[in-house]
Amino acid sequence: MEILLHRATEYGNRGWFGADAKAGHDAGHSPGRPKGRSREHFSLSQTDARAALLALERELPPNAVTLPSGFADAAERFVGLLLDANRRVNLTRVVEPEPVARLHLLDSLAALPLIDAIAPRRALDLGSGGGVPGLVLALARPEVSWTLVDSVRKKADALRSFAAALGLSNVEVLAERAEVVGRDPQHRESYDLVTARACAALPVLAEYALPLVALGGSLLAWKGRLSDEELKAGTDAGRLLGGGAPVVHPTGFEALGEHRFVVVPKSSRTPTAYPRRAGEPPRRPLA
Repeated sequence: MEILLHRATEYGNRGWFGADAKAGHDAGHSPGRPKGRSREHFSLSQTDARAALLALERELPPNAVTLPSGFADAAERFVGLLLDANRRVNLTRVVEPEPVARLHLLDSLAALPLIDAIAPRRALDLGSGGGVPGLVLALARPEVSWTLVDSVRKKADALRSFAAALGLSNVEVLAERAEVVGRDPQHRESYDLVTARACAALPVLAEYALPLVALGGSLLAWKGRLSDEELKAGTDAGRLLGGGAPVVHPTGFEALGEHRFVVVPKSSRTPTAYPRRAGEPPRRPLA
């Protein structure tokens, strides 16, 4: 699927939100204010969430990616939940509506053509944090079973609460380190797709992710500026772990600047020695 490069027009009656999203907003629909939270704080979070979705529409043309019915309304509710929870737990530094639209929503959705080409049934997102890209992708591709992994228990708890509030039956959350999950027989080499955004340098990420990828599956990494040295080191590490040659893809959106996607296919089984014990991959990268 081709990602179009032109910008959307200003928000109007013909925007991609559709009648359902606007009706839900006008009716005051929300995912429910957590007990003990200030109504003022929650109201501000919802106002900012709505502004973020309007900003997303300006960046994302209606025919840029395929989204399920009701996505905009669900994404707006997710952003409201994220911003409200962020007042209690440090989930994200990006809290203003336009950066949220660009760096959380658009950055996640830009990967959909690559994900659709892989056509996963099971996917795992490493370092999910506040739910980006994992929960955004779970909303965008509800037919995929998503496992979200974060080693920080408070973040994992927040992810569970978001998934419950959004009614996402296709999401499981694990509060565990990637190295531990990668050695668990329930998860090792079990996923058609492993995603990771701003998780680690490519050679370290390869050791975190490739033990989880099934043969024929892929690692999809969100990267910023990518040096030749990091790409070569990631390639060398990936080969040790059963990965094929990485392929670098542009996002297709000028608003995302130098962001890139790196896709590493899984071509052979990962040796049983990997991943090494927790903390070892970043201390002593394979390449």
